[in-house]
Amino acid sequence: MTGWAWTAFALYATWTVTAFGVRAAMQRRRTGDAGFRGVSGRPGSAPWWAGVLFVVALIGGAAAPLAATAGLPPLFGGSMAAPRWAGLVLALAGIAVTPTAQSAMGASWRVGVDAAERTELVTDGLFAHVRNPVFTAMTCTAAGLVLMVPNLIAGLALVVLILAIELQVRGVEEPYLSGVHGSAYDTYTTRAGRFIPGIGRRAGTGA
Repeated sequence: MTGWAWTAFALYATWTVTAFGVRAAMQRRRTGDAGFRGVSGRPGSAPWWAGVLFVVALIGGAAAPLAATAGLPPLFGGSMAAPRWAGLVLALAGIAVTPTAQSAMGASWRVGVDAAERTELVTDGLFAHVRNPVFTAMTCTAAGLVLMVPNLIAGLALVVLILAIELQVRGVEEPYLSGVHGSAYDTYTTRAGRFIPGIGRRAGTGA
């Protein structure tokens, strides 16, 4: 168990460093702006809750494997070799796709939303099929780590992450993008799924 926990922690640390630290450094070098907008909105609003839940999920993701090394038991018994190997593959896939999706956003990459900003609408590459590939990759990474270290903290962190993403996408980013880009964004949403290709497209093309 300890070996899997430390592997999960190492993967999580690698993901957080590359997804936030390295990406922010690259963004600052390219544009002069690291891209972080942080927790925004008034306390209790959708943007505020999304930001707070993201922070909680990130802390939980790190705490889960550390708790496993300290003896926190898994949620289920029996042979867990197959789920853990599947989790390793899923986490590695998510870690690999995250920077690819971030890079596809170019100068438009942000953590959080500033309503006063006007960024370019990205609709090519991975974004031609999925409107939020970064969030999809994040969820895959988190789900993989849950399978590798299936304890209560990991499970709760995944649930909190999904809630944060749903709030951020549906309550913050989609209204913002629709307001900024108008019909161009609305048409785009009829072609690309929200998180999975073909799923979550808006009505308009018979989808």
